Amino acid sequence: MLEAVKLSSERDDRPLFCGLSFRVDAGDWVQITGGNGAGKTTLLRILTGLSRPDGGEVRWQGQPIARGREDYHQQLLWIGHKPGVQGRLSALENLRFFHPDGDEVHCIEALEQAGLAGFEDVQVQQLSAGQARRVALARLWLSRAALWVLDEPFTAIDACGVASMTRRMEQHVALGGAIILTTHQLLNVPDVNVRRIALVGGERAL
Repeated sequence: MLEAVKLSSERDDRPLFCGLSFRVDAGDWVQITGGNGAGKTTLLRILTGLSRPDGGEVRWQGQPIARGREDYHQQLLWIGHKPGVQGRLSALENLRFFHPDGDEVHCIEALEQAGLAGFEDVQVQQLSAGQARRVALARLWLSRAALWVLDEPFTAIDACGVASMTRRMEQHVALGGAIILTTHQLLNVPDVNVRRIALVGGERAL
């Protein structure tokens, strides 16, 4: 599906990573690890096309994403470190915004799966940080995208919520989808199911 080819990135003349190459195929679950400031979010933004690398390129289905951006983004679900939801809209209205072709019943079911039953019509600005995060993550139950790129998806989510989100991710990869994520939480899945790529001071370590 996705291929990173000799990616390099710098911040304030300091290399975050250099010559980073890897592939992500159907059924892959990849966790990007590293300390604060190692470049995890920068890498995810490069992989989604939101930022440009200082060197190398990202390919989707063998083609540079810059050439097939529209097709790539149709196959991509990106949820960043910030929820990216609108505070003045209700939880349900936010989902309908992201999925205008989605059935309202399915949107309500997705919110229920995300732990927001009864909060469908509440404005996001009136929700807690964890609940606002759940609104964004409810998209996991609606998205048909093949590739999910998730930056710290479990931030402000309790243990029960993390378990529910993890099960949904397991379903996605079992059906041939792929996930790239960062998280400080321990993934409660067998180690053999997750490939880890560590960013360490301008180098890559597996």
